[in-house]
Amino acid sequence: MTIWHSERGTGEPVVLLHSTAADSGMWDAQEEALAARFRVIKVDFRGYGHTPYKADGPYSDADDVIEVLTALDIRRARLVGASAGAWVALQLATAGLAERLVLLNSPADLEPTPDLRDYWKEENRLLEAGDVQGATELNARLLLGPEVSQENRRRMEAMQRHAFEVQLAADPEPEQTEREVSLPGVDVPALVVAGGHDLPFFQESARHVAAALPQGRLLELPWAGHLPALERPEEISTLLLDYL
Repeated sequence: MTIWHSERGTGEPVVLLHSTAADSGMWDAQEEALAARFRVIKVDFRGYGHTPYKADGPYSDADDVIEVLTALDIRRARLVGASAGAWVALQLATAGLAERLVLLNSPADLEPTPDLRDYWKEENRLLEAGDVQGATELNARLLLGPEVSQENRRRMEAMQRHAFEVQLAADPEPEQTEREVSLPGVDVPALVVAGGHDLPFFQESARHVAAALPQGRLLELPWAGHLPALERPEEISTLLLDYL
């Protein structure tokens, strides 16, 4: 199955990889800004946005993106990932597909911290109780920083709620795998962004990833939560244009 994707603009390819708290719609502002200079590709992972949550066997988000890039005749690209999308970007970079990276609040292969475990526990409790709206509001409360507009908070909640509903309805639930990530082997320019209002686990992860990447550079944004592309869209668009 080929996942949903779109492309806009011309020039060197830039691939935008969304957080699992949203879908490709989180990048709308950045897509518009980047398309003036780049060929911008957005994707929806399985179970998000326009892509159904189904598979004939084990699948990985990275393999799905590789299928899209192959169909578009793209061998290497500038990869921009948010949260879990940043981890997918690192899988693609390990496979040699990255020209450069921007990783917004990337996770890392670290032991989960108490804040992350508490977050997972509460989210699971709400979903098991059938309280999809409560789980959606939990994610918005924990992941969005104080700079987000009410409009973008509502947009994020709509994307998150849709993902929950699609994934909870899946029967059977697809089996997901991951490709290898080797941070020391990803020798390309990489900007790693950490949000000052993000959960401690993700702040620690960003510092770890930036230090482990041969060309990693850490940028800490004191104003940002976990989804700065939705919190200050114009500022993140400018950051991407400058770095890419």
